[in-house]
Amino acid sequence: MIFLLLSLPVWCRPITHADLYQFQWIGDIQISPTGDQVAFVRVRVDDTRNSYETSLWLASTRNLEAPRQLTSGPKDRSPRWSPDGQKLAFVRGKLGKLAVQPLDQPECKILTQLPRSVSSPLWAPDGHRLAFLCDANSNDFSKKEVSDVSVIKRAMYRLNGSGLLDPTHPRQLWTQDLEGGPPRQLTRGSYSVEDPHFSPDGNRLIFAADRRPEPYYDPAQTEILEVSLQEKTTKVLQTLPLDIWDLCLSPDGQKLAFHAEAPGPVRSYVQPDLWLLDLKQSRPRNLTSEYDFDMGSGVAGDNGPPAGGGGGGIQWHGDRLLDTVARQGKAALVSVDTGNGKVTELTHGEQAVQAYSRALDGTIVTKVSTPTLLNEIFRLDGQPVTQLNRELFEPFALRQPEEINYTSFDGRKIQAWLQKPPDFDPAQKYPLILNIHGGPHAAYGWVFDHEFQAAAARGYLVLYPNPRGSTSYGQEFGNLIQHRYPGDDYLDLMAGVDTVLARGYVDPKKLAVTGGSGGGLLTNWTVSHTHRFQAAVAQRDISDWASWWYTTDMALFRPSWFKSPPFEDPTEYARRSPITYVKEITTPMMFLVGDKDTRTPPESGGEQLFRALKYLKRPTVLVRFPRESHDLSRSGEPHHRVERLDHILGWFDKWILGLPRPEYDL
Repeated sequence: MIFLLLSLPVWCRPITHADLYQFQWIGDIQISPTGDQVAFVRVRVDDTRNSYETSLWLASTRNLEAPRQLTSGPKDRSPRWSPDGQKLAFVRGKLGKLAVQPLDQPECKILTQLPRSVSSPLWAPDGHRLAFLCDANSNDFSKKEVSDVSVIKRAMYRLNGSGLLDPTHPRQLWTQDLEGGPPRQLTRGSYSVEDPHFSPDGNRLIFAADRRPEPYYDPAQTEILEVSLQEKTTKVLQTLPLDIWDLCLSPDGQKLAFHAEAPGPVRSYVQPDLWLLDLKQSRPRNLTSEYDFDMGSGVAGDNGPPAGGGGGGIQWHGDRLLDTVARQGKAALVSVDTGNGKVTELTHGEQAVQAYSRALDGTIVTKVSTPTLLNEIFRLDGQPVTQLNRELFEPFALRQPEEINYTSFDGRKIQAWLQKPPDFDPAQKYPLILNIHGGPHAAYGWVFDHEFQAAAARGYLVLYPNPRGSTSYGQEFGNLIQHRYPGDDYLDLMAGVDTVLARGYVDPKKLAVTGGSGGGLLTNWTVSHTHRFQAAVAQRDISDWASWWYTTDMALFRPSWFKSPPFEDPTEYARRSPITYVKEITTPMMFLVGDKDTRTPPESGGEQLFRALKYLKRPTVLVRFPRESHDLSRSGEPHHRVERLDHILGWFDKWILGLPRPEYDL
C-alpha cells in the first residue's frame, strides 16, 4: 500500500531526497567583540560542480534583518574577528590562503602565498599580526620533485577523508604581519601543533602537541608547549597523562581549559570531561567527574554543515566555562563553575545546540537544529538571528517525532524516537524502518535528519533508538558493550520493534532495517539472527571483524573492543562477525559502500557479504559510490547523497511495498 498525503493543506508537500540541493547550512559561527553581529560560513550546493560552495556572511543580533554576504566565495571559511571588530581574517580558496576582509571595504587582502593550505587563523591581542597553522615543508618551497611512492612505517598511515597520511608535513605554527612581509615559521619538528592561543601580552603562543611518533602503543599523553615570538624558542610547560583537545586559554593567561577522557582501565567508551589546569600547578582538575554526561559532545544527524566546519569548543565566561553537552538525546549549552564544577544548562527544549559563540560583552548566540529545523542561529533568549531555510521549509509537511521510552530484556530503559508520516492515521497499518546509528558510541536525538523525514514522507514509520553503548546516557551505559559488540544492543533494538508493533499500527509483514557504519554492522547482525525483516540496507558496514582489524585506518592496539588481536583469538572475532552466519540470511540485502572509505573498508564489509549471498543465490545488490569516504551521508558529493537516499528508499519500496524498481532486477 502507498500512503498518500491526501488530507494535508494544499500548500504543503512532502519533503523529498532531492530537496537537499536547496538546503543552506550554517558553519563556524563567530560573534563580533561588541556582540552586535555574527559572522558565519554559509554552505550551499554548487550543482554545476557537484560540490559545496562556502562564503562568509554577516547577521545582526539586534534585529531580524536578512543576513548580508561579505565575501564572494566559493571556498571561504574560518572567519575570525579582529580585536577591534573592524576586520575578519579567514581562509580563502582550495589552496587555503590567509586573507583579511575590512568591513568597510569591498575587497579582501590576501596575506599569504604559501605552497600549502593554512588553517586556524588567530589574531594577536594588538590586532597587528595573525598566527595560523600550515604544514608546508622545505621541499614545497624548493619545488623539488618528490616521489609519489610511499614508504609506510606507521600503523596509522591513512585517514578517512584525507587519504594517506604524510609524516613529512606536520602542522606548524606561523605568524604573518598585517603590514606585509613574508610569513614566519615559529615551530619545527615531526609533530603537529594543536589549538594555539596567544598569551595576553601577545609575545608568546601556547599550544598542545603529542610529539610521540606512534602514540597508539602507549597510554595517552599530551604536552603543553610555549613558543616565544621574538626568540622562536619552544619550551614544555606541562606534560599531562591525557589525550586533550579543545584547548582554551583563560583571558589572564594563567589557566587552560580542555576536554579529555579520565585515565583508568581500557574501556570501549570513555566519557569526555571538562578539565581545568592552572599553569602554575602540575595537576589538572576534572571539573565534571561527577557529571555523568558527555562534555563537548552532541547528537548525530545527517545534516551538519558538509563544509565550512566550526563548533563551540570551550569558551570563558567570567569565572565560568561555556561548553556543550550531550544529555539523553539532546545537546545543550551549559555553564560550568570553575570552582566547584557545577553544571548549569543555559538552553532548554527538544533541540540540539550544534555550536555557539560569546562576545566580550557577554552576548551569546547558538546554532540550533531540531527534527524539523535544519539549522539556524538564535540569541540565547530564543530570538532568531537567521532564517536562511524558512522559505524552503515552510511548504514541507514535516512532523515532530514521538519520543518513546521502553524497557529492554534485562530491565534497561532505552530511549528512542518514532518518526511518523505527516498525515499519520493510527487506524492504518504502516511499514516500519528500523534505523540504527553508528559509532557505536554516538546517539540519535532531537536534531534534523533528512533521511528520516524523507522516509516518513514516503509513508514509512521510522524507529531510531539509542541502544546500550550509545552516548549521552552516562559512562556505564555507554561502556556496556565492551567486548560484547554486537550482542545485547541487538536485543535492545528488537525490544524497540516489539514495543512499536504492540501499538497496532505497524504491519509486521512490512519491516525493514538499515544503518551506517556500526549501524551497518548491526544491520548485518540483525538479518543473520532473525527473519522478521523483509528488506535491509547495510551502509558502510563491517562483516568480518578480523579483516576490518587489519584494514581500517584505526590502530586497535589497545584492548578496547577486543581483548587481543585476531591472530591471537580468531574464534572471538569470528563469533562476533556477521559473515560467520551468512547462511542464515534470507532477507533481501542492499550494501552501500564508498570507494575511498578507509574507516570501514568495503573489502571487510559489504563486498564480502554481497559475494557470499550471491553464491547462495539470495537477493542482493552492491551499490558503490566512487570518490566517497565514510562520510558519504554527511558530506559526500551532493548528487551522491541524493542518490544514496533514493537507493535506500527504492530498495524498501521494491521489497516492502512491491513497487517496480527495475534497476534491482536480476
